[in-house]
Amino acid sequence: MMLKNMLEGVPLLIFSGSENEDIKGIAYSSKNVQPGFLFTALKGVKKDGFDFIEEALLKGASTFLSERPRPENFSKNWIQVPDSRESLALCSANFYSHPSQKMKIVGITGTKGKTTTTYLLEEILKKSHLRPGVIGTISYRGPEMEISAGRTTPEAPDIQRMLGEMLVNGATHCLIEVSSHSLDLKRVLGIGFDTTVFTNLSGDHLDYHQSMEKYFEAKKKLFFLNGKKSMAVVNSDDSWGKKLISQLSMEIITYGLEPAAHVRGEHFKLTEKGTELLIKHPAGELSVFSPLLGKPNVYNILASVAVALTLNIPAQAIKEGIAALQGVRGRFEKIENSLGLHIFVDYAHADDALRNLLETAHELNPRRILLVFGAGGDRDKTKRPRMGKIAGTLADWTIITSDNPRSEEPLAIISDIEKGIKKTGTKNYQILPDRKEAIEEALSLGKKGDYILVAGKGHENYQIIKDKVNHFDDAEVIREILKRKEAN
Repeated sequence: MMLKNMLEGVPLLIFSGSENEDIKGIAYSSKNVQPGFLFTALKGVKKDGFDFIEEALLKGASTFLSERPRPENFSKNWIQVPDSRESLALCSANFYSHPSQKMKIVGITGTKGKTTTTYLLEEILKKSHLRPGVIGTISYRGPEMEISAGRTTPEAPDIQRMLGEMLVNGATHCLIEVSSHSLDLKRVLGIGFDTTVFTNLSGDHLDYHQSMEKYFEAKKKLFFLNGKKSMAVVNSDDSWGKKLISQLSMEIITYGLEPAAHVRGEHFKLTEKGTELLIKHPAGELSVFSPLLGKPNVYNILASVAVALTLNIPAQAIKEGIAALQGVRGRFEKIENSLGLHIFVDYAHADDALRNLLETAHELNPRRILLVFGAGGDRDKTKRPRMGKIAGTLADWTIITSDNPRSEEPLAIISDIEKGIKKTGTKNYQILPDRKEAIEEALSLGKKGDYILVAGKGHENYQIIKDKVNHFDDAEVIREILKRKEAN
């Protein structure tokens, strides 16, 4: 693409060079530069892209975009911009010819429920003979493609490239999990959303956002950056959802269990086999069954129904899609066994999510609840004692362990959690920093009818200790241990 076309609508400070340069691709990492590429020098938390200009130059970059002035005696194209992240996003949308304008895009934000809601909607769209793509926490997938996700919402060039590939392969819709980080870092600028969704807000990522108010402001941005006339779907039972509704001028469809919700859940029944739910909405009512367990999934189902209604999906396809989703990896994922144990792996890694997980288990009439969990290092420290307090209150036995300690000492993180569990007065806990050992201990303690919850990592298949990323998959470890136990 000609550089002048790529810069259409991009705010510039100073341009030096030729607008007729043929740009072959976009890179924000010098490692990915190829001849004829535009290299964007982004300033990160640990590294500054400006320091990698020489490397990008050696690899053949023809054009450079930065917030800094052109270096002295620099001969290549130099684009100085007021905001490099905004410019990267807008350039990427131009380079890939705005694929979001040629399909229906649903953006989902919130602390919990994003992933499961995309999975439900994916099944609903398939049952309606449509071809959805998904960009989310577990994977990036669509017609003829699926790759593991590196992060919930990728950088702008990666999103635009994937949307373009999905479009070429026949995708009609794309469901995008939109993280607060991605909104703050402007990764989804240039995407036209047809429907934007707010699931809920609770304490998480406060190491980055510093306060709940700033966290909310980041999430809110999704509803104010649109290039299309869009509709908002908002959880009106959530206090932050109520606040969002009061600030939006677009058309809003609300969902929840409270009487005022447009898409309202009534008479739900939670069992070990799944969830039965009667849903009332402006056009009538819908009775659905989902194999998904627990009250949090009632909200995920309601969100997916509300979105499907905005997309004019037939009621029968909605029913069939909800019934088709057997489960989501790492989201209250059941590990089958012959020992009479109810074992679940879940991504709950913040206090509110941990509470929901334990309350869901309580609703299923367990003999006892045994909980294995930790907290991530180099992340929000304030949630650790809150998680401990919840564990001490709602679990019958807790094993505190490691969960991606990163640069922190595992025992220091565990000590923060223990402060919270001690406040409950319980002594029903133990500390085993080695995560595999902790899981093995829980399985050894478990008796028939017990619920064993292994929380924090969910679908993740790694453990970060210091600067090393080691392979570690909770579900895999559990199955290995069960195989030995079942053989005895």
